[in-house]
Amino acid sequence: MRQERNNIFENIDWILVFLFFALVGFGWMNIYAASKTEENHQILDFSTKYGKQILWIILSIPIIIIILFFNSKFYEQFSSVFYMISIFALILLFPLGKEINGAKSWFSFGPMSLQPSEFVKAFTALAVAKLLSDRQYNLGLVKNQIKAFIIVFTPAFLITLQPDAGSALIYVAFFFVLNREGLTLNYIIFGSIFIILFILTILFNYISVLLVLLILISIVIFYTVYKDGKRLLRFNWHKILAIYIVSTLFIFGSNYTYNNVFKQHHRDRFEILLGLKTDKKNIGYNSYQSELTISSGGFKGKGYLKGNITKGDFVPEQHTDYIFSTVGEEWGFLGSSLVIITFMLMLYRIIYLAESHSNKFGRIYGYGVASILFFHVIVNIGMVIGLLPTVGIPLPFFSYGGSSLWGFTILLFIFIRLDAHKNYDW
Repeated sequence: MRQERNNIFENIDWILVFLFFALVGFGWMNIYAASKTEENHQILDFSTKYGKQILWIILSIPIIIIILFFNSKFYEQFSSVFYMISIFALILLFPLGKEINGAKSWFSFGPMSLQPSEFVKAFTALAVAKLLSDRQYNLGLVKNQIKAFIIVFTPAFLITLQPDAGSALIYVAFFFVLNREGLTLNYIIFGSIFIILFILTILFNYISVLLVLLILISIVIFYTVYKDGKRLLRFNWHKILAIYIVSTLFIFGSNYTYNNVFKQHHRDRFEILLGLKTDKKNIGYNSYQSELTISSGGFKGKGYLKGNITKGDFVPEQHTDYIFSTVGEEWGFLGSSLVIITFMLMLYRIIYLAESHSNKFGRIYGYGVASILFFHVIVNIGMVIGLLPTVGIPLPFFSYGGSSLWGFTILLFIFIRLDAHKNYDW
């Protein structure tokens, strides 16, 4: 029988809680550094970016308490309801949403705005955990794989239509979860191959890529069909032909999409990243200034509130997606490494606790949390240091924004609640 628990803080993992508040606190310090001005630097001025972030941090406390109040079984039983409500919220954005920076991604409530996509990630992770934890569910079956893909990519599709490709990209992280639960690695392998083909199509003429692919396949066929000078009778021609046809269609599709569907600023970002174009004043300005800001910090950094590039406001929107550049300038390599290590410790702790779950639902959800956070950290930092194109993905618990902070708080603390009850009979 289920045991009664009156203390909502019983058995919660304080290590994860500590890492959460450490990241949130240090994140706020850097938001303060990136948005403070000489005229206005009062900490509790709620008209400023850092003042609003303090308010959102304070309001996250009752959110945490509410999450911890409910029994773990509640999140499993109502996971489908949460998911459907979140999908409905994304649909409502099209007639009712507020457009900001060209994307209809926000609901406006007077002076306050909420971005539903930041919350949908947690509810999608719950829905995936609910589906995969069913004892009758076999991920090896194609029909079951399709069900999982529909759950994962429905919100991604709706978010892409806003359009917000960066937020939609995050749903690729669920392939790590599906792979942990038995999905073949072929999806990740073929996905990686298609990414490489897409990049090669941008770098070179698509006809050249097709010819090189044909030569490579011909070499594979020759060494497969002929062995030690003897012709093998059995050879699966239709698979090789299918691979080449699919690859050809993908290359043609990539070329058409890149030149006719992508907007010019999207093409510029890819070409700058791949070294085909240099633009330090327009499209590439953010990335260039971000890299310059980080490199100027050196090993130890210039000191807190002493970053002259940050104070000069040379990096646009530095308090949001480019907040890590503030860390690099003022805290240097040491501070940047500490932030990354803290994130890695959080991810390791989540996976460690997830693997200790006897309940499959808790384990799968834990992997969902870890995958989403990992993808956010890698893409955001990669973007800030110039290894990846600018896609508008926030750094968890660090970047400015109430929706982002609350979304990640909900994501993490649902897992903390599930973990606290893992030794009880649900």
